[in-house]
Amino acid sequence: MKALIVDDDRVLADVIAFTLRRDGFQVILAYDGSTAIQRWSEEQPDIIILDINMPKMDGFAVCRRIREKSDTPIILLTVRGEEDDIVQGLEIGADDYIVKPFSPRQLVARAHAVLRRAGQTPHPTKIQVGDLMYDSTKREVSIGSSNPTSLTPLESRLLECLIVNAGQVLTTNAIIDHVWGPSGADSDMLRQLVRRLRRKIEPDPVNPTYIKTVPGLGYGLEGTTDMD
Repeated sequence: MKALIVDDDRVLADVIAFTLRRDGFQVILAYDGSTAIQRWSEEQPDIIILDINMPKMDGFAVCRRIREKSDTPIILLTVRGEEDDIVQGLEIGADDYIVKPFSPRQLVARAHAVLRRAGQTPHPTKIQVGDLMYDSTKREVSIGSSNPTSLTPLESRLLECLIVNAGQVLTTNAIIDHVWGPSGADSDMLRQLVRRLRRKIEPDPVNPTYIKTVPGLGYGLEGTTDMD
């Protein structure tokens, strides 16, 4: 496995590189955003560890550029308490994030979890519940005759989890395990993700008709599933 580490803090980048090499990764380093884009294009890494705050081109810009062309898994590095950064990063297509400071063990666990999810066997290409149609190949959702709406990787995993289990209530922990892996998120992160997905598929996100919240248990998608 090949990992691209992007951080202008060279000491931290070296620590991350050492940690991943010890776990068997081949490591590529970049210390600014523009170099990161170049190294990604040249090396085609399996995963990217990307700091948000960098000179020249920040992590958000790098993530957007890569997402225009590739689904390469991206883990963002952010400082504690910067919730807006986390939300923005996930919305533009990052797969996960780690808050600084973090332990080497946590980083390796997150990297492996993201890679496992990226390598999962996909469900059928097109899945429909009522007038809601999800295309897993294109990562798009449409309602009736409306134009398709693009989903981020996290949004698509959440919708796929709900849509293949339509008509059932899934516990919060079960959904988190599918979307992020066993230790990759908490209920607050899931609520944020559900809120973002509702904004894309619900006629009225405040009074949802598709994704239902079951207090004290989890979430469920109304209807029955048809697969192609």
